[in-house]
Amino acid sequence: MSTESTSTPPPTEVIRGSLIPALPDDLSVHCIALLPRAAHSSLALVSRAFHALLCRHPEPLLAARRRLHLSDPHILLSLRPPYSASLLFFLLLPHPGWPPLPLPSPPIPVSSSSSAAADECQLFLVGGSVSGVPAASVQVLDPRTRSWSVGPRLSSPREFAAAVAHAGVLFVAGGCVPSSPFWAEALDLSSQNAKWKTVASPPHLREKWMHGCASLSGKVLAVADRGGLAYDPAAPPAEAWAPVSPVLDMGWKGRAAVVGGILYSYDYLGQVKGYDPDTDSWSTVEGLERELPRFLCGATLANVGGLLYLVWEGKWKGRGKGKGEFRSMVVIDWAIIEVTRAEERQLRGKVVSRDTVLFPDSPRGSAITHCLALEL
Repeated sequence: MSTESTSTPPPTEVIRGSLIPALPDDLSVHCIALLPRAAHSSLALVSRAFHALLCRHPEPLLAARRRLHLSDPHILLSLRPPYSASLLFFLLLPHPGWPPLPLPSPPIPVSSSSSAAADECQLFLVGGSVSGVPAASVQVLDPRTRSWSVGPRLSSPREFAAAVAHAGVLFVAGGCVPSSPFWAEALDLSSQNAKWKTVASPPHLREKWMHGCASLSGKVLAVADRGGLAYDPAAPPAEAWAPVSPVLDMGWKGRAAVVGGILYSYDYLGQVKGYDPDTDSWSTVEGLERELPRFLCGATLANVGGLLYLVWEGKWKGRGKGKGEFRSMVVIDWAIIEVTRAEERQLRGKVVSRDTVLFPDSPRGSAITHCLALEL
């Protein structure tokens, strides 16, 4: 008589994650990505694993939020207080009613002559002057952790340089002695141990003081006090640099932003205009006359989720009791504009959102220095 032995299959191994023990980590990241960003600061206190995901290595979380179309564009704004060498940084959410979130000051208190560039979720503060002396420092702000770090030093001290992140590379040009062999250099942002590499540039095109920089049609554009330059990283070194179009050079005044392949700036009459590289022409954005003031100076532009964001220094218009409290505050107005192309390449704008933001901890007379959009 034989007895048949039945063997019990081994229990299925439970996959325990480091974030939520009952779930695999990839599913936990998906669940955390569904939560609003306002909860992230509290979630980071749950455990070391949560802190690592939210603050130290947020790449999987950011990728999950992008897949779920939950990435929120934020505005990083810096103000220059009067009689102060250090800049004040704030984080704004471009929705009415949201107060500014103060950010820590950079470890090196550079002046407003520093340049700023944004790459996805980081701000790069390049150069500037310290006690009147140009600096070679590069400071990196991560607004998710509200912390600064020091990046690779520039090969040459700079102030009022052109800086822009283009195709994963940080380009810097000008702001130093034109004869410097490091007049233009680049940093690969995809490598943690990357160092600045010199970008060859012809001496006869070099300018010293830059007041605008943008990435348009695969090129890096920099406008200076004596003519603008275009740099094409894909072109042979001998053909990479060239003067910008005279039409672009004459129409680009002050700060600018690229939205939908159009570069937006404002002219000497305070009108917002857009430059089309395909036709080498400027067009006034129609339909804004009654909704916005004329930006004769001080306005700043940015690309916020494919919309044109304008921010400018406003005035407090409150009435009644307590008005004196606001006289010492900084008042910033902003508007988000949807621009569409009409017939004959005309540009028409529509204000889809607008708000006034009070900065109670900033001294009156502070001026806008930098304004960049980040995806967080």
